[in-house]
Amino acid sequence: MNHVDEKAHPVTTAGLLISLGIIYGDIGTSPLYVMKAIIGANRISEILVYGGISCVFWTLTLQTSLKYVLLTLQADNKGEGGIFSLYTLIRRRAGWLIVPAMLGGASLLADGIITPPISVASAVEGLRILYPTIPTVPLVLAILTFLFLLQRFGTEIVGKAFGPLMLLWFIMLGVLGGYGVMRHPEILKALNPAYAYDLLVNQPGGFWLLGAVFLCTTGAEALYSDLGHCGRPNIRVSWGFVKLCLVLNYMGQGGWLMEHSGAALEGNPFFRLMPSWFLLPGIAIATLAAIIASQALISGSFTLISEAIRLNLWPRVRLIYPTNHKGQLYVPSVNGLLWLGCMGVVLYFRESGNMEAAYGLAITLAMLSTTALMSFYLYVRYKSWVVGLVFIVLYGAIESAFLLANLSKFPHGGWVSLLLAGLLLAVMYIWIKAFQIKGSLTEYVRMKEYLPALKELSEDESIPKYTTHLVFMTGATHPKKIESKVIYSIFQKRPKRADVYWFVHVATTDEPYTTDYMVRILAPGDVIRIDFRLGFRVEQRINLFFKKVVEELVRNGEVDITSRYQSLSRQQLIGDFRFVVLEKFLSYENSLPLRQRIIMNWYFSIKEFTSSESRWFGLDTSSVKVEKVPLVIQPVQAPVLRRVFS
Repeated sequence: MNHVDEKAHPVTTAGLLISLGIIYGDIGTSPLYVMKAIIGANRISEILVYGGISCVFWTLTLQTSLKYVLLTLQADNKGEGGIFSLYTLIRRRAGWLIVPAMLGGASLLADGIITPPISVASAVEGLRILYPTIPTVPLVLAILTFLFLLQRFGTEIVGKAFGPLMLLWFIMLGVLGGYGVMRHPEILKALNPAYAYDLLVNQPGGFWLLGAVFLCTTGAEALYSDLGHCGRPNIRVSWGFVKLCLVLNYMGQGGWLMEHSGAALEGNPFFRLMPSWFLLPGIAIATLAAIIASQALISGSFTLISEAIRLNLWPRVRLIYPTNHKGQLYVPSVNGLLWLGCMGVVLYFRESGNMEAAYGLAITLAMLSTTALMSFYLYVRYKSWVVGLVFIVLYGAIESAFLLANLSKFPHGGWVSLLLAGLLLAVMYIWIKAFQIKGSLTEYVRMKEYLPALKELSEDESIPKYTTHLVFMTGATHPKKIESKVIYSIFQKRPKRADVYWFVHVATTDEPYTTDYMVRILAPGDVIRIDFRLGFRVEQRINLFFKKVVEELVRNGEVDITSRYQSLSRQQLIGDFRFVVLEKFLSYENSLPLRQRIIMNWYFSIKEFTSSESRWFGLDTSSVKVEKVPLVIQPVQAPVLRRVFS
């Protein structure tokens, strides 16, 4: 597993630049607000500054370097990372694993709504040093709106500039921080963990500052999520440079803060560290870095949703691939929801200082979810409960402490991120439960019993021909079975006579980019079944895939698709193809327990806003027949009728 990743993504200059541009936007922009959040309304003191920097350094070391860069990056799924990729590696081992996967996914999506506003607002507010009365909210709204409008065109061209820009950003962080350290070399003592212990244990209210400290590592999850773009070797090498620049900047800010010991903090120490002549260029670079950080979160949200859809954890919304570049994806509905969420966050909180209260709580839940999944993965990989237990005890304790400290933010705005995560989690729960309810009650019949009848129907000239090639999308996983609703549609609803009957099934695999198919000729020249096995990151363009498979079968002489009409067959014309997609609706003839009734009602209400089955499978709508079939989950008890005679 590891060797594949290292061969696919060797350490290169281009790979390192891509890592800087894609992965480190969130964690890289944290110096904009971390030290400001740690000091808060308190007077600047040695224990706050030294203890805060010590906490930040050891959080980056234990949480980001050890947990994510060294350990979690090992859990790649054919080179791909992220919480859903991790889930697919181990989901067959235990059913309960879906709970942390859903919680983590919902929390990461909620984080995608909070991160862009706080990053952009923190950068833009630096202008207040030069222009104290400048209104920053309209600027933040305009920048974020432009960023979301840009998504529909793809970010391939702009993305090429992200790496060099983030390199410039990290060099700026390192140079400014290094200059501050040179002026105050005593700040290096802050690396001693004793200062962190002193702050958390001996300083009144010090423990609750962990909520502010945690902001330094919120982007760690992105290192794992974007594993597929850059590969483990490039991430590990580039992280060394990134961490050095981050730590230098935090210590440089610490040096500046100690110059003002005993005073209340005015402004942002990040910008106060800059010489006055560099303020405008520095703010411009910071704003660009914040935009890149936001872009990374938005792209990550699109990828997360596309994976959730294929794992039956999210409604089948429309997915658009704006370019041919692997990983380029645009989800209009999610883009709109994220934009609305970001606008709401900016208008509600208005200041980056206020947003800090809403930030961190959701991502703590995401990290705890990854810890739960990762501990199980380590148990499976090393065949040892001890390894998994040590991991979950160590990081469960660390992240629970962060969660407890972050909960103090709840009444001050933390409820916003929890509410967002809760709503997203509710949608996931409804979708997976409805999928399970439908699956358990779908009736299947053996295909073999209906093959003679299909052959007879095909040759019955008393029935008008429906089409030459009739293609049904089927959900039957067993190759020798078919839904009874499909048989009903062919024989009873309106007899559908065709020359060849095709049954197409699509299965989503636990590997990201599988594109396998299998052909089973159930009745030569009459009935054919095709099973596609597609990875959870593969676009389901069934129309195109089906066409390619048919061309292959024709070349091999396995099937004849020439029209069976005598006048057309003489001209060697290809027969027409028609797809039939069965869409279920909730029948009125149902008597459900209250909980299941609520789930199914919400499921069908949400489904009205999603893509149709034909659109989701990428079928040519001009040749698709959509049939509505009732989903009778539990029939209503029919009343006893009594016949009377006059």
